[in-house]
Amino acid sequence: MRIPILAYHAVNIAGNDYGNNDHVAFAADLRLIHELGLRVVPLAWVVDALLGEAQRELDRCVALTCDDGSDFDFFDLDHPAHGPQRSLFNAMDDFATEHGATAQPDLHLTSFVIASPEGREHLDRNCLAGRGWMSQRWWQAASESGRMAIENHSWDHNHAAILLPGIDGMQRGTFHPVDNRVRADAEIAAATRYIDAAIAPKRTTLFCYPYSHVNDYLRTEYFPQFHNVHGMRAAFGDGAVPATPDSDRWNLPRYICGWHWKSPEELRAILREAR
Repeated sequence: MRIPILAYHAVNIAGNDYGNNDHVAFAADLRLIHELGLRVVPLAWVVDALLGEAQRELDRCVALTCDDGSDFDFFDLDHPAHGPQRSLFNAMDDFATEHGATAQPDLHLTSFVIASPEGREHLDRNCLAGRGWMSQRWWQAASESGRMAIENHSWDHNHAAILLPGIDGMQRGTFHPVDNRVRADAEIAAATRYIDAAIAPKRTTLFCYPYSHVNDYLRTEYFPQFHNVHGMRAAFGDGAVPATPDSDRWNLPRYICGWHWKSPEELRAILREAR
């Protein structure tokens, strides 16, 4: 089993071309994946297989993720500089309409969301357009759609744009200082509880490291030893290699759009090599 896990950021909108707009890239990539004869499957299925929790046929498969949980993940919105943007969720619907529901019967996207309402307000005001586009009003509908999952991207990303003191005195702008039980519970376990309440009866079981910052404490101590506290089954960083049975479940690799590939040709090379 060798499964490329692709990551997008729906807030990455600097134009309306493949190289500067993750919405344009995502829609094009769905068609490329299908053209190459690969099958999109839910990220949870990949984790099931890696942990031996389910027997699944996952040859020639790809999993799709997106980070931060802006409203652009789910809703079509009018960007103040670059005009109407088709959401990632609706881009999947467009693909299904164009190719038929049987073309990619397991088409699915996992959205890693930031839990803190106050933190999201700061991010909306300081990183977006201040229009309330970091809401949770779509989480329940997305999780019930059968085509999208809501998962854990921490309490507040420890983001530098959040103009509040970092938890337990942490320096903002990096996730590396989440290096003890107090900080980890506040950033990860608290986020689990909040997101679970918002999407009940669904539950979050997967974590994505903010900034792809993975430290030894989280990877080797907190996640393996305190499952009863945080509830996570696996965690994701970057790595730019396919997930395999030998991958570290607490630092599973992903390829990130705009970083590990910037064109359809570069993604084609990644998928062919993984295949």
